[in-house]
Amino acid sequence: MTSEFFGNPLEEHNGNGKAAAPCIMVIFGATGDLTGRKLLPALYNLASDGQLPAHFACVGFARRDKTHGVFQQEMFDAINCFSRTKPDQALWDSFKNQLYYHRSEFDDDQGYEALKHFLDELDKKYDTKGNRVFYLSTQPSFFPTIIEKLHKHKLVYPIGSDQNAWSRVIIEKPFGNDLKSAIDLQQQISQYLDESQIYRIDHYLGKETVQNLLVLRFSNPIFESVWNNRYIDHMQITVSEEIGIGTRGHFFEEAGMLRDIVQNHVMQLLSLVAMEPPTNLSAHAIHDEKVKVLESIRPIPLDNFDAHVVRGQYGPGFINGTAVCGYRQENNVPPDSSVETYVALELFIDNWRWSGVPIYLRAGKRLPKRATEIAISFKQAPPGCLFHMIDKPIESNILVIRIQPDEGISLKMNCKVPGLNGPIQPVKMDFRYSSHFGMTPPEAYERLLCDCMAGDGTLFARVDEVLASWKLLTPVLERWQTSKADFPNYEAGSWGPEAADKMLSKSNRKWRLI
Repeated sequence: MTSEFFGNPLEEHNGNGKAAAPCIMVIFGATGDLTGRKLLPALYNLASDGQLPAHFACVGFARRDKTHGVFQQEMFDAINCFSRTKPDQALWDSFKNQLYYHRSEFDDDQGYEALKHFLDELDKKYDTKGNRVFYLSTQPSFFPTIIEKLHKHKLVYPIGSDQNAWSRVIIEKPFGNDLKSAIDLQQQISQYLDESQIYRIDHYLGKETVQNLLVLRFSNPIFESVWNNRYIDHMQITVSEEIGIGTRGHFFEEAGMLRDIVQNHVMQLLSLVAMEPPTNLSAHAIHDEKVKVLESIRPIPLDNFDAHVVRGQYGPGFINGTAVCGYRQENNVPPDSSVETYVALELFIDNWRWSGVPIYLRAGKRLPKRATEIAISFKQAPPGCLFHMIDKPIESNILVIRIQPDEGISLKMNCKVPGLNGPIQPVKMDFRYSSHFGMTPPEAYERLLCDCMAGDGTLFARVDEVLASWKLLTPVLERWQTSKADFPNYEAGSWGPEAADKMLSKSNRKWRLI
């Protein structure tokens, strides 16, 4: 399997991947955690792997006062701490000379005008040909202001102008906090940007296993031939985290698990695993099929809401034998908070392929382990099968696509235990990227930044995908606002509220033990 399935086959590639064009990347909010933990390590690893353009520079844009040298040292420390490859001195000495810092408020016209002159100087120095990537790693409330200022000072170029250079804007999640706010945000930024210039980033889509979902399905007839309601009993998509909210109390009080994880990460995984074959491998064709899936999901019935939706909030408990506090005892969280740290949903896709197949989604914090996976549970053999006399029921075949950690794919099937009267026992065929290919897969941001510089939007969210997801989930948020939650309703270190187990047990199913 190869991630090269994604992208435009007509694009030029080098030996290791997609060719990124010369450009300057400006990171707004460069003093935030994301820059040091993910973005600069990703750029450094691209340079280490020969994927970064030879003509490239990076400018951090933030409100704190600091010099280029201070910013470079901070990024060196971050790369040394968070990068999958530690800094090589010779490479770092070259790489750091491409890093710069620009101080300005996000609404200061003079700051943008000074930035424009600075980028013009860097264009001449590095021959970046006027190409720009603007990465908005800020609070979402700043997105419209920054984009309006970029347009006002001619830092982004209108599509169809006689400008030979290109400009693109990467927007971090969340894109809105409900359907109305997402529509409003799109209307604000579309005054200044064409859809082809907007790259809504979801780092889950950069993970190697996610990129291989379509390869697994459409290049292996053994799977695609049974990928339908005739053979599949149900699907489960799980995003579990051991950690709590840490220092993000203010953020999580505004977001919650549905907004933070389900609306973007989980719905993107669902659309990829359930979509129809695209007509070709272009970004447009793949996005079209993803949207069709999201628009085919049956609206959650409000008259039977609790049978399909479960929310939870963790109380005190134990993680790996260590006592941890409940959500309401975390910093910057009110003692009566009703924000959910766990969500479980039962959904149905009303189309020819998936009619009648329940799809269970769950995402939670302070669960027993960190794991993200898609589990496809196949139907059991019919009652009159050869082995109906065996006391113990024969287990279903399950295909598991592990997104993190230990990226890979496993298939559980049944086998006879050796011996004269050996019972039937499930066994697992397991494939892991790191052990099979002898290398650690690139980090998600490496692939996504490279794709943006190459102009490939396949692994980014298109606006109609985002709006379709919000259209489905906004009624859930509205229902929660008008109903009181009985929190906390699960212990830290458990697998969530009892109501989530009952949601599956009503149809004699249960959550998979991870």
